[in-house]
Amino acid sequence: MSLEDTRVTNFERPKGPSEACLVVIHGPDPSRLGQRFPLGDAEIRIGRDPDNEVVLEDDAASRRHARIRVAGGGHRVIDLGSTNGTWVNDEPVREQALGSGDLLRVGSTVLKYLVGGEMEARYHEELRALALRDGLTGAANKRHLLDVLDREVGRHRRHSRPLSLLIVDLDRFKAVNDALGHLAGDEVLRNLVRIVAPALRREDCLARFGGDEFAVVLPETPLDGARIVAEKVRRRIEEGPFTFEGLVLPVTASVGVAEMSPEAQKPEDLLGAADARLFEAKRAGRNRVAP
Repeated sequence: MSLEDTRVTNFERPKGPSEACLVVIHGPDPSRLGQRFPLGDAEIRIGRDPDNEVVLEDDAASRRHARIRVAGGGHRVIDLGSTNGTWVNDEPVREQALGSGDLLRVGSTVLKYLVGGEMEARYHEELRALALRDGLTGAANKRHLLDVLDREVGRHRRHSRPLSLLIVDLDRFKAVNDALGHLAGDEVLRNLVRIVAPALRREDCLARFGGDEFAVVLPETPLDGARIVAEKVRRRIEEGPFTFEGLVLPVTASVGVAEMSPEAQKPEDLLGAADARLFEAKRAGRNRVAP
């Protein structure tokens, strides 16, 4: 069974004293995003075995991966000796109390823990965020990227303001997944966003465009300025560090840069131009910016 076949099985619990739930915010099956699991006052188990209350058909999850129990008016997660570990906010844990907003990672599925009297409102806020954000990395998702591009291209055409776009693609990313598994690849993608985001302005939009491909929309930025930003991004990725389970991973990226031209009429034109420049960077030897 592949990671792409991951399925989260529904279950229902009476509401517990703390009015808490888990919400799926990342997983291989997009149809499961936003799925909610109420947590009651009984212990629940998470894993691949069908007798778990939350069943994950996921090769990265153990048969009995973790359990969640009520403790001190809230909930604690306890790892059950899983192969790949249980993670809270990107830190491996054996046992830990959960706080509202914590991210629980089991296998390749990420769930957000919500608790409190306004849980229903927070749940719907999370659904709205899922419409704009990539659940794995926290960057904008492709849908939001296209909305931003559509708005900025319209602004460019009305006011003749400069607009540039970067497409950032990790070099030989498949080799990381093949050698160390998809969990290592996921960690690289999360770290990339943490490393790149500080190099950008508030008005810039960093989005996950594909599996290991990211885009950066740069409003009010001509081509020369975009090249400077692209080189800064490339250098930050090269310097890292990227680590996984104590291993330091050499990671580089190629970057395609394009500016909205008078001939371009729509966002797809700018995306196509940046993608063509990315191909040039790859063909020229990778770990470089083009043009």
